[in-house]
Amino acid sequence: MWKNAGYSKSEDLESGALPLYPGMLESPDLRWAFIRKIYFILSLQLALTVVVALVVVAVRPISQFIVSSSAGLAVYLLALVLPLITLCFLSHYHQRHPVNLLLLGLFTVLLSFAVGLTCAFTSGKIILEAAILTAVVVVSLTAYTFWAARRGHDFSFLGPFLFSAFIMMMAFSSIQILSPLGKTSVMIYGGLSAIVYAGYILYETDNLIKRYTYDEYILAAVSLYLDILNLFLSLISMLSAADNNHASEFFSH
Repeated sequence: MWKNAGYSKSEDLESGALPLYPGMLESPDLRWAFIRKIYFILSLQLALTVVVALVVVAVRPISQFIVSSSAGLAVYLLALVLPLITLCFLSHYHQRHPVNLLLLGLFTVLLSFAVGLTCAFTSGKIILEAAILTAVVVVSLTAYTFWAARRGHDFSFLGPFLFSAFIMMMAFSSIQILSPLGKTSVMIYGGLSAIVYAGYILYETDNLIKRYTYDEYILAAVSLYLDILNLFLSLISMLSAADNNHASEFFSH
């Protein structure tokens, strides 16, 4: 297998790293360095998100301002739109240093603010449960993807299915906004969207191992970051709806 990849087993052992997948032609050391770089950036993004979200949750006047005035509503809408605009610029300038890093930092802060607003109106118990579940899913799927890739498994076939599922989720969200379908439908939607974003983590990690080029480290980090945040928010939606349903049943008795 190593000979088919263009180098011998002894040469690979001397390089200090085994191939990440069968038939790997590039240097395993270079790919591992690329992977470490992405996960370092991702760790910084997640740490910054936690800090910003904690500030938004702890400083109660921020969330009170959002719900108490039309200006607060405008700020909330901007918090949802500005990350998308920044992401467009980031996609265009992802290879231009240091503009890409500045845009990445701005994108992370803006999105973290939106996440913080969501957490500000959610109970601490649900946030903790969602965070633990997210961590478990991310770590287990990441480990599994690396293990599966080394044994020759490929997950590129998931792309079209995940994209179709994402489109259906967006359509369902639009229906939910225009005509709310109740807490049960929100709970089902949250559970299904969590499964979809878990699939995206699997798919993007496989791309990270095999397909992203070395100058696409910003795009790779952003993709995984968005998948993790969306998984976390989906779990919050599902757990909140389930908790509200349980409370409604309790008081109805």
